[in-house]
Amino acid sequence: MQLTASASEAASASAPESASESRRTGVRDTDGMAVASFVLGLLGLLVLNVILGPVAIVLAAVALWRGTARRGRALLGLGLGVADLLVLLAFVQADQTVSWSL
Repeated sequence: MQLTASASEAASASAPESASESRRTGVRDTDGMAVASFVLGLLGLLVLNVILGPVAIVLAAVALWRGTARRGRALLGLGLGVADLLVLLAFVQADQTVSWSL
């Protein structure tokens, strides 16, 4: 009794599926980046905006560049990332220091 296919059978059987599987994974990854940029941008308004703002901007830019299906969410993430940095700039100007607290 053989539970698994031989290496040559497995390679020939998965070859046609690998291109479509790779495409689905790429789209899913890009959509995930758009959602992550939105969540990190939103979270960055509250804490760690010096780190989360630029990360949200980069994730949104990569998601838009790769052609995400969640374009609106990526644009919101981009806007929130920029807003994170503007909030940081406003608090830095008010306190004259890089660290701030509520």
